[in-house]
Amino acid sequence: MSLLCCYVYTCRINITPRYDKLMERTKQKIRCIADYQFGKGTGAKLFPENIEIQYSPRTGKIRYINLDGERLATLRPTDGRLSLSIQAAQTMTNHIPEAKCFVTVQNTVAPYIAKGGDVFAIHVVAVDEEVGAKDEVIVIDENRQVLAVGRTLLSSSEIYAFKTGAAVKTRHGINKS
Repeated sequence: MSLLCCYVYTCRINITPRYDKLMERTKQKIRCIADYQFGKGTGAKLFPENIEIQYSPRTGKIRYINLDGERLATLRPTDGRLSLSIQAAQTMTNHIPEAKCFVTVQNTVAPYIAKGGDVFAIHVVAVDEEVGAKDEVIVIDENRQVLAVGRTLLSSSEIYAFKTGAAVKTRHGINKS
């Protein structure tokens, strides 16, 4: 055992290049998921080089993506998609307007949704046509202010067709107490 330790020490095995390569592949994977989920080019803009990746201690798989100590997204283990935080939603709204994940609601219901209330189909003013059922979306008001993040219950065509029922199950509102 001590011979092996001495051998490793004297050979000066450097694992940094291997770690850097693994980290770069992991970042590329996260960016590809974001491109698939929110539209081409969003991954590179949402996840810069200085992101921090946390792995699940139990499974060793990617769990959280952080930037400057703040959570940007969670990689859901059930379907391999990203769940956005409010900070990521604000970044996408301000810097990536071409993203395909926005649901615009009437200003009159904005305070209710900002507190974490669900979005009903009758209150939806606009929705990106690429949005499908069970997609991750950012709920914004008519002034393009972020209100909440959540998951759609209906596709974009169904949201327009229905005038009753919930359209988005809100996960986090900006004023959730």
